[in-house]
Parts: sequence; C-alpha cells; structure tokens
Amino acid sequence: MERYNGFASVYDIFMDNVDYDGWTGYIEKIIGKYYNSKPKLIAELGCGTGNVTERLAEKGYDMIGIDISEQMLSIAKMKAEKSGKDILYLCQDMTEFELYGTVDVILCLCDSLNYLTEYGDLKKVFSLVNNYLEPNGIFVFDVNTEYKFKEIYGCNSFGSSTDNAAYVWQNYYDEEEKINEYYVDFFIKDNNSEKYSRKNECHYEKAYSLEEIKAALKESGLAFVDSFDAFTFEPPHPESERICIVAREHGKAVLEE
Repeated sequence: MERYNGFASVYDIFMDNVDYDGWTGYIEKIIGKYYNSKPKLIAELGCGTGNVTERLAEKGYDMIGIDISEQMLSIAKMKAEKSGKDILYLCQDMTEFELYGTVDVILCLCDSLNYLTEYGDLKKVFSLVNNYLEPNGIFVFDVNTEYKFKEIYGCNSFGSSTDNAAYVWQNYYDEEEKINEYYVDFFIKDNNSEKYSRKNECHYEKAYSLEEIKAALKESGLAFVDSFDAFTFEPPHPESERICIVAREHGKAVLEE
C-alpha cells in the first residue's frame, strides 16, 4: 500500500500545527553553519506536499523536490503554480532517485528516513546522496528516535478531527525488531454531500541508533559532521525525540548490487 495515498488530500490540514517556518529557519541556520557559501541548488528527499521546499524557494534557493507519492507531489505542484515558484518535482523512490547533475545540499526531513526499514536501503540512499552532492556538499536529515517510538508512541491510539476530516491512529512498537507500526483510518467528507469516505493506510518506521547511522554514512562514502537534539544545536540526549544529523560529501561510493 502506497504511503500517504489516502492522507495526501488532508495532510496539510492535520499538519497545520507544524511550525514549518521555524523548521525552515533551523535548516537555514544549519546550512549557514556548515556550508561555506549560500548554496545555489538544494534537493529535498521525501518532500511531501512541499511545505519546506516551497519556503526555501521563497528564500531564493533553487529547489528540487522528490517524493514517492504522486498524490503528495500533485498538491506540491499546485502550490508552486499558485505561488509562481519554479520548483522541479520528481516522483521517485529515494532508494533509487536520479538527478540530472550534482547539487550543493540534500535534505531529508520529517523522519522520512525512518521509513527505510532495512539497513541496506539506508546505505543505498546515503550512497546516492554522496554521488549527487557537489564536492564538500552537505546532507542534512532527521530521524525519530527509539525513545519517541517506545515512550511517546508506544502501544497507544491517537486521533484528530476537523470540520471536514478525521483520523484515528493505532500504534504498536516492536522493541525486538525496532519497528514502529501504525494504522491510520481517515474519514474524509464529500464536498457534494454529508457523507464521509473511509480510507486506511499502514505505516512502518525503523528506529536507528546514532551509531548505526554513523556506520551507514561511513560505508556509503559520506563523512559524519555533527548531530543535534532537533531544532537546537545541543547534543542529542537520552530523551531526544528527534535527532538532526549533518554529513558531508567525502568521496564517491560504488553502490552494491
């Protein structure tokens, strides 16, 4: 089942509490700290409906947005048409993404990398990132932590509703496999009637330790630079829910067959 297929139409409604302006500002600070000049071209993996992509384009960066969901990209493209932003959106799996050339910065936000439940796939993405980064280019990404999956999500249920939509999220975390499963039922009101349609999705995310991520970066030719408790520049701690990581292009790795 394709992730965010049913959720695409209401994604922005239920994510309206996310401070995308703050997130974009934080990314800009990281870029300013670790990239020696203003980057010309930035690619974002797992860009979704383009909330960060659009904001970075507004700040003058040339942007490429990549996502596996056609539905999410359709919404992102409509935003770009409305705002007049010249953003290239590509529908691609991040484990096989292709660019026309190299870029200065690659981003992967909103725990998109947690969706790679196999270590080998994580290495594939990292190797491709290294391949498409300009020499000394940087890779900025974040991951949800095991603490978040285990202590915050756990075996709990969550829900939210608006005037026209609602969802119920049932969560389960497998401590042995370090896999977080969540099943989401969406109820979306028909604009032409009072009826609601029901859609459901199943999502899986993997908890990776910082040590595993560092190892995958090294094996893929990328150099680990720094890590933070997300939205700060403080080191990660045992109760960090999200970690932001910076890596740098450091030679090209050959992808394994």
